[in-house]
Amino acid sequence: MAKEVPDSVLEVLDRIIQDDTVPRNIRRVASEIKENLLHGEESLAVRAASAISILEEISSDPNIPMHVRTLIWNVSSQLERISVEE
Repeated sequence: MAKEVPDSVLEVLDRIIQDDTVPRNIRRVASEIKENLLHGEESLAVRAASAISILEEISSDPNIPMHVRTLIWNVSSQLERISVEE
């Protein structure tokens, strides 16, 4: 049976989604990532790898606040553990 997405990942994604200082496109992507992690059809490892790829892409956005970039890197590192463990 597949493992669950860590609560800490979901909490950080929620913080990004609800933070009005974050550009709208970044909040939208964070929401899509969360939805895919929770309800995607693939295995958790595949969903995590997909999320990591998207997070790496958005972390290079020049409009993203530095504190959000740090949160994104944190989420990516937590998701990398899932990819390795599965």
